[in-house]
Amino acid sequence: MKKVIVFLGSLLIASAGHTETKIGLVDMQKAIQSTSAGKKAKSELEGEFNKKKKELEGKEAELKKIGEELEKKKSVMSEEALGKKQAEFQEEMLKYRDVVGKSQVEIQKKERDLTAPILDKMKKVIAKLAKEKGYSVIMESNQTVLFATPDGDLTDDVVKAFEKEK
Repeated sequence: MKKVIVFLGSLLIASAGHTETKIGLVDMQKAIQSTSAGKKAKSELEGEFNKKKKELEGKEAELKKIGEELEKKKSVMSEEALGKKQAEFQEEMLKYRDVVGKSQVEIQKKERDLTAPILDKMKKVIAKLAKEKGYSVIMESNQTVLFATPDGDLTDDVVKAFEKEK
């Protein structure tokens, strides 16, 4: 937050000699999700996520069943056999956790891969729009902005300009 305040302070001091400094805001998350490319990426990501989720839920149900069976049979098993079964169960749990972690990483990578080209194009559109409308600075609105007039929010304009670009 200090960086933003220092940056804005510097900007205002530097522009004191100029007539006006226009600062615009863009909600990048909203802008990306509002574009057709963003909607397509979100749909693809949700499909991938649901597929992984279904696989993991199946494995989780299987592990739960194994754990319940182990709990039921532990009173009739020898200590050695019980120890062996518990070790096998723990090993399966560790494998499951590893798969969950890898799945999360894969989904995050897929999200980055899908949104990177959209984000690159979005930045170019924002730069072009800023020049056309005379903005000195465009900030992401999820930064610490305590007040901004509604006319400073360029999100809808960015989405429209993005959709026009080919």
